[in-house]
Amino acid sequence: MSRTFTLDEAQDLLPILESLLRTSIDGKKLIESVDAELQATAQRVFLNGGMSLNVVHFARRKAEREKAIQRVKDAMDEIDAMGVQVKDLDIGLLDFPCEVDGQIVLLCWKLGEKAITHWHGVSEGFAGRKPVDERISKAKRAN
Repeated sequence: MSRTFTLDEAQDLLPILESLLRTSIDGKKLIESVDAELQATAQRVFLNGGMSLNVVHFARRKAEREKAIQRVKDAMDEIDAMGVQVKDLDIGLLDFPCEVDGQIVLLCWKLGEKAITHWHGVSEGFAGRKPVDERISKAKRAN
């Protein structure tokens, strides 16, 4: 079984997780913008039956894209290594496995939220979020 968190442990990781998420989201946006630019240029070249391009500019953009891919991968690997699950990178949605009364539930946090205030069952997902109650906040480490 993967690592579990108490509410306090998960809460303490939020600043570093927020930073890693922002790095990933910014990197993903850069990758998407370079892809869009390259696609639009390829379309223009095709429609014009060829044209001269600023090769240096495109080489630089491709290099930026490669670096962004590596940054995103490193940040995602770091989050994964902590035992935290990335559910939706675009909105910065994370789940933290938490053991409560012998059951695993997922503490749920979204980028922009000040604290972890919700949880859901393993099979429920974001739509099934419920407010954290005393049972969750008092859950201790299983070991």
